[in-house]
Amino acid sequence: MTGEPTTSSIESSRVRENAGGLAIGLGGLVALVALSALALAVGVTWKLLAVSWFAFGAMAIGAPLGARTAATNHPLEPVWGYGLASGAMVTSTAVFLVPQALDQHGQFGSLGIAGGFLAGYVGHTLGHRLTHLELPVDHTAAELTVHAVSAGAIIGAIYTAMPSLTSVLGVVLVSHKAPAGYAAARRLVDNGHSAVVLLLPAAAVGLVALPVGIVGFAPSTAVRGLLFGVAAGVFLHVAIDLLPECTAGSETCPTDAEFDGDLHQLQDRLRTHAAISAVVGGIVVVLAWSQVVA
Repeated sequence: MTGEPTTSSIESSRVRENAGGLAIGLGGLVALVALSALALAVGVTWKLLAVSWFAFGAMAIGAPLGARTAATNHPLEPVWGYGLASGAMVTSTAVFLVPQALDQHGQFGSLGIAGGFLAGYVGHTLGHRLTHLELPVDHTAAELTVHAVSAGAIIGAIYTAMPSLTSVLGVVLVSHKAPAGYAAARRLVDNGHSAVVLLLPAAAVGLVALPVGIVGFAPSTAVRGLLFGVAAGVFLHVAIDLLPECTAGSETCPTDAEFDGDLHQLQDRLRTHAAISAVVGGIVVVLAWSQVVA
């Protein structure tokens, strides 16, 4: 006996993990529906409901696309998929999320960004040890949930007092939620997991924002800056982690893919496409942003 897991044990483990992920994802959606009903009953402003469900919808749009394209065997497809998504995420973080944190409080916003980024790194690095526990949530889904929870706490406090929603908000949510949903779903399916677990981070903004709006909690500017900074920092780590890394064994840039030809030429070609796709993803966000602020 070698002690190595058999094919049947690996399959049964994945079934258990996917069942757990399904329960977590659907549980998040059910909780969001219940909180929305409660918010309507107590008279919470419709703006919070709109933000909560728009955030959910933005990620829910991207996730099925990522899950559907995960089965492709062409090495260029994941490079462009991850490149476009992560480039858009990095740019959206810099254009929208970081300024929001600094607008709340310069010093604590900056501290939150650093803390959130390092927390994402630590969670990612140490999270590999938790894979032996067969947990139904991978590190990317967990980090996106932390990001959404942090942002939701501030959204609940701020958007209650806002006179109206703007088109900028729509661009903010779509430009980082949809690419994140795509890239996270693709990574999950590539690793043999179900993307349904992403319903939890998709719903997490509302799961926190709606209770905050119901209670009427109003944190200080320092706390708002810190939480918004944490949200931005965690999301920035996710975005950078998903950038195509063209090394052997990479999920996002398969340089060791089967190829009838010079492997070094394939690697150089994929690296070129990785760089171009990430830049294009960022440009798309900038163009969308320029249209709503013009």
